[in-house]
Amino acid sequence: MDASKYIKELKQKVVMLNQEIACAQDSRGRQNSSYPTVKVETLGHGSFLVNVFSDKSCPGLLVSLLEALDELGLSVLEATATCADTFRLEAIGGENVVENVDEHVIKQAVLRAMRTARSSQSGGNEHEDDEI
Repeated sequence: MDASKYIKELKQKVVMLNQEIACAQDSRGRQNSSYPTVKVETLGHGSFLVNVFSDKSCPGLLVSLLEALDELGLSVLEATATCADTFRLEAIGGENVVENVDEHVIKQAVLRAMRTARSSQSGGNEHEDDEI
């Protein structure tokens, strides 16, 4: 079946990207760790892969990111998230139902959602000067 072969290929790409991200994070240490890393890759057939990493997590961040993708007309088929001390999201999206949504548009929407989630939570212990 073509669909099962395609899904296996996507999962292999995710594993490879996870390894690359882990190596990149190890090599750069904790430098610039207050800034999130957002990578978006088009996988073909209108699908995409979104990787997000931030050394800070906050309540509502995952929901904000998924809503941002939904507002772009992108459906998330599979996602893995870690929201403990750090935040990590890997999402594989299905066919893009909206035209003119490319990697840059998705990345900007994700960054905007992260800023929004952080600013709505910053009334607590975080400094309002902190940037994403």
